[in-house]
Amino acid sequence: MNRSMITATNTMTQLQKQLDNIGHNLANINTNGYKKRDVQFSELLFQQFNNNQSQADAVGRLTPAGIRQGVGAKLGQTSLNLTQGSIQQTDRPLDLAFTKEGQFLQVLVEDNGIQVPSLTRDGALYLSPLNNGTNQVSLVTSEGHPVLDSDGELIVFLDQFKDLTISTDGRITVTGQDGQTQNFELSVVQVNKPQLLEAKGNNLFGLPNFAALGLEENEVMMQLVGQARAEIGITQGALEQSNVDMASEMSELMLTQRSYQFNAKSISLADQMMGLVNGIR
Repeated sequence: MNRSMITATNTMTQLQKQLDNIGHNLANINTNGYKKRDVQFSELLFQQFNNNQSQADAVGRLTPAGIRQGVGAKLGQTSLNLTQGSIQQTDRPLDLAFTKEGQFLQVLVEDNGIQVPSLTRDGALYLSPLNNGTNQVSLVTSEGHPVLDSDGELIVFLDQFKDLTISTDGRITVTGQDGQTQNFELSVVQVNKPQLLEAKGNNLFGLPNFAALGLEENEVMMQLVGQARAEIGITQGALEQSNVDMASEMSELMLTQRSYQFNAKSISLADQMMGLVNGIR
């Protein structure tokens, strides 16, 4: 097979992955707290042909001597972009928006029958009644996942309350009909190495196996408790929007499509050239 056909084929498969990533970003442009993923390309192995060694001593030469023939490009990595999204006011008491980058709400998600902690930036919260014969409700996400407090417990209180406030440092105050108050602290973590988070779908991120990676938990994320709660940035009655920029994603989409078409055209031309060579008598 022609070398140029191999190079173009390798690159096209990687460009398809970039198109899939762009499509995923655009599909979540209206998802609360969604963080887009950026892609970086790197060069595959290349072969060096030192066909004219005298060029290496040429005066003023800035490029390496010889010819480097590669075999295409690959998708080096996809990185999670944690830049802050815009804040939209909703005036709904159970809505909250993070105003600082890298902070996540800790929720409980069932995975194969096991309840495991997960992270999310989606601050659209709701109240779910407990099926235990009481008038209590628990704080959950829009998907029904329980929200955890700073002790790793569910946030539960009576459903008949007069007021609910969420402070900027993530403290919830529930005022009952009798004027008595209950206080809770949302479990908020600061992620230091976002690339280690595992995407679980539905705007959730799972925690990695720290032991398998040879890392301590505090190297990847830090629980914001005690005095560290002053670093939390939360706004009540608002939601953080996706950080996907439509204009930049569409520009990337057009560039990627053009690159894909260019490589497809090179395969077609290489095939025509091979047909001409084979047709020579």
